[in-house]
Amino acid sequence: MNFDLTPEQQQIRDAIERVCAPFDADYWLRRDREGGFPEDFHRALAEAGWLGIAMPEEFGGAGLGITEAALMMHTIAATGAGLSGASAVHMNIFGLHPVVVFGTCEQKRRWLPPLIAGRDRACFGVTEPDAGLNTLKLKTRAERRGNHYLVSGQKVWISTAQVANKILLLARTTPVEESRGTEGLSLFYTDLDRAAVEVREIDKMGRKCVDSNQVFIDGLRIPVEDRIGEEGKGFGFILHGMNPERILIAAEAVGLGRAALQRGALYAKERIVFDRPIGTNQSIQHPLARSWMELEAAHLMVWKAAALYDAGKPCAAEANAAKYLGAEACYRACENAIFTHGGMGYAKEYHVERYLRESWIPRLAPVSPQLVLCYIAEKVLGLPKSY
Repeated sequence: MNFDLTPEQQQIRDAIERVCAPFDADYWLRRDREGGFPEDFHRALAEAGWLGIAMPEEFGGAGLGITEAALMMHTIAATGAGLSGASAVHMNIFGLHPVVVFGTCEQKRRWLPPLIAGRDRACFGVTEPDAGLNTLKLKTRAERRGNHYLVSGQKVWISTAQVANKILLLARTTPVEESRGTEGLSLFYTDLDRAAVEVREIDKMGRKCVDSNQVFIDGLRIPVEDRIGEEGKGFGFILHGMNPERILIAAEAVGLGRAALQRGALYAKERIVFDRPIGTNQSIQHPLARSWMELEAAHLMVWKAAALYDAGKPCAAEANAAKYLGAEACYRACENAIFTHGGMGYAKEYHVERYLRESWIPRLAPVSPQLVLCYIAEKVLGLPKSY
């Protein structure tokens, strides 16, 4: 078993690092202070052709796998861009995977090239305030009216909705009381018509430059040709994006944790107290060493999950485990980086406090750590369902 990157993967990592190089820590500090979507960063990745890394070549993508996409997202976060940089392009990489798998040729030809080129920006409209992670209880309703649907409802924690012109939307086309099993939800990819959609930004803890929002939909008209696959089968389609999303956010978390660990180790070597570097002390060394091991272990699970997905094998347990392990290792690495800096870790100019705020994102989303544990207990260990 070879854990080394292939020459092609090394080229991907090196190329992404070159694109990210002009967007240094001070750039992301400004974005964190001022907000505003990182247009220039998004444009740089689009112009270099990276937004379509996991999309088919015939539509302008690179035709590579989730393994290479995870490598790309890990590299972006590890350069110090963290979750701010990764989230600016995250939706491009995994969000339209249901279109790649289930869309018609006409839909792929219409939707994928402008997304890959950076002309379109999409947001992901699934989560609702009253349903949370209980996706089968979504209330947003899409009623068919001849050759179109009329959609009304509410979504929450929708990233990039301030700047998006497209939305991948899951809505109910059959009342919940008439639905059977996982049926009754339909998936759409359509224009985010601001005349029928109100977007309210949520003032949040971190990642200020990538917005999160409440979205209120009132009479959004969606043409039938913007529905992906068969009506009522949308839940099954959206599942094809969930495992890649977990893998990618796990890779991003590991990258962010490594960026924090690097800053912590550097400070430990340079900071002199009592006439010697603080990194001489085992109380400084050991937490950083533990974080290195935890991040390495999480990264191995990311690679395993991605390899299984790309091989067409079941990977839900591994994808969830990677997300859990990556998020927890990232959080502890960011916390240890702050402890290593002492009081200066609380100062924005040293960057690690920003990393700690961003480290909460992969812990909370797209699925809670508690539900990951429930999933592993039930699906892997065969224990009774607990919720």
